[in-house]
Amino acid sequence: MGTPEKTKQYVGRFAPSPTGSLHLGSLVAALGSYLDARSQGGRWLVRMEDLDRARVLKGSAGSILRTLELFALHWDGVIEYQSARTAHYAQALEHLTALGTTFECSCSRRDLESDSGYPGTCRSGPRRSGPTAMRFRVEDVAVRVEDRLQGPCSFLLRERGDVIVRRRDGVFAYQLAVVVDDALQGVTDVVRGADLLDSTPWQIALQQALRYATPRYAHLPVVTEPGGEKLAKSKRSVGIDAQAASRQLCEALVLLQQQPPAELQLESPAAIVEWGCANWRPELLNAVREVRAGDHWTSV
Repeated sequence: MGTPEKTKQYVGRFAPSPTGSLHLGSLVAALGSYLDARSQGGRWLVRMEDLDRARVLKGSAGSILRTLELFALHWDGVIEYQSARTAHYAQALEHLTALGTTFECSCSRRDLESDSGYPGTCRSGPRRSGPTAMRFRVEDVAVRVEDRLQGPCSFLLRERGDVIVRRRDGVFAYQLAVVVDDALQGVTDVVRGADLLDSTPWQIALQQALRYATPRYAHLPVVTEPGGEKLAKSKRSVGIDAQAASRQLCEALVLLQQQPPAELQLESPAAIVEWGCANWRPELLNAVREVRAGDHWTSV
């Protein structure tokens, strides 16, 4: 399909799912991607990943956007919603199918309980009748990622297996949608949580098949609760509070290893974000995969 014409200017993005309010983990991801973009004079886009309509919470997208504004994280351009971009994903899937790189799969989640990756069960055709997912056929090669924060990473694609690009219910899968969106929006730098590092080799393989440029990647540490569970998935996690935006922005800076002065939390959110942009040192995050939130971020 070819790469859309792209500007040389840095273009970053924050892509939340509107399934609830922003939490500390998403604030850290948003702030880290914002600071990285603005410190380099770049643009910062916001995209709502709302393809899974069953999980979308009414009013959540608006709440997320209001929270970003209250935390002085102001985006460029219009907000894109994946649910309005399905024609782009359909075109990309048609192209992949024409290349012979997709196949239908009738396997259920119960069939694939192993953590060792998809074993290629339906590569020669679905094993049973009924609805099928569409998978992208990966090659037996290693994909290397020069991550700006996590360093060089290598992944064996066949060990990870053929990734779903369209689900059994007809919904386009995250891995395909994010690749198409980043290319069409001219994203040059993807700054996101380290929990998505394992998705990167699939996305690079899809970019190569679609002849898209591969952006630079930087994976920020995942915020965990004191017990080690990812805070975003913990039922005990406490949401961020716009009334305490200055304090919570400073806490996010600390989790990003940026060492803000203690008195900074007395400033406005705009002043704190301005300090963050002027003093952004991503090298302090090198090889940091997890950071632990304070005890007050979880309920008893």
